[in-house]
Amino acid sequence: MTTDTALLTGASTIQAWLDHPAGGPALRGLLSQGGQSTDALAPVAGLPIRNLVAMSGGAFPQAALDALVAQVNPDGIAAEADADPGDAPAAEWAEKITSGRFTGQTVIVTGAGSGIGRATASRVARESGRVIAVDVSQERLDEFVAAHPGADVVALTADITDDQGVARIVEAAGDRIDALANIAGIMDDMTPVGEVTDAVWDRVFRVNVTGTMKLMRAVLPTMLAQGSGSIVNTSSEASLRGSSAGAAYTASKHAVVGLTKSSAFMYGPSGIRVNAVAPGPVITNIEAAFNSPLGADRVRAGMAIMPPPVTADRLAASITFLLSDDGVNVNGQNLASDGGWSAA
Repeated sequence: MTTDTALLTGASTIQAWLDHPAGGPALRGLLSQGGQSTDALAPVAGLPIRNLVAMSGGAFPQAALDALVAQVNPDGIAAEADADPGDAPAAEWAEKITSGRFTGQTVIVTGAGSGIGRATASRVARESGRVIAVDVSQERLDEFVAAHPGADVVALTADITDDQGVARIVEAAGDRIDALANIAGIMDDMTPVGEVTDAVWDRVFRVNVTGTMKLMRAVLPTMLAQGSGSIVNTSSEASLRGSSAGAAYTASKHAVVGLTKSSAFMYGPSGIRVNAVAPGPVITNIEAAFNSPLGADRVRAGMAIMPPPVTADRLAASITFLLSDDGVNVNGQNLASDGGWSAA
């Protein structure tokens, strides 16, 4: 437990900072300058504060963290090794790049401009794959390309629900498509079926289900011709339970699992593996609104046992495993990558 004299570092949890007599006021003051409150940090309170540097998208740079640490440690003793062992997880996971795992392979990744899609595209690129990075935002794609100098990346703005956009994605990939990561998706507004509007239902299904299907359908001729391929769709914890989203999103992610299993059965004998990954709480830029008092009350109750949100690179580890030849014997599965949430 953090005490009045305990040092705070980047390895200390956000909650430890908030509970500290000097760190709490300092962090709250920094948040207020940006028009934020501690409510924004509640889902990630158990993570080391240094994780905010990557999560914030530049709003909380390393320099700001260094200044914050210096402010609450006036004696200047702020080495990470001096942190209270109780302030940080016992064993923090670190990404391990497998050099050359995607050498010679072309991998399409949708939603590549941010969140899980960006983390997945980044990992494939750093493991020597050729990445067709697809997103609806040119600005986000430009940032991704700039962050990966020398990587074999084809950045493409396209809408996966639009036939012409899908055709441009396949054209950009060329004669070979080794893998597809269908990650682009949207959340609903947490409304139960008695309150869901046609507009919300249609929009969620158009992106999460129809867009996923269209791109799968488009890459299959190339994969069938070459006799191999791996497709990984993104389902959700909402594909495993009914308590983590509204009716539209929950139904759409169950539909993604059905699409995944059907395709795995149909095309497995042709050398094509089709799997899904079901993320638990992940820090992404997907926005969720509670437009229903009933939905808010019930979903928040269901989230009471939710594990702390994780950074997107942990999901990329699961997704790239299935995309790669390491997942050679896995087909038709909906892999829960949720920190054990689905086991509760």
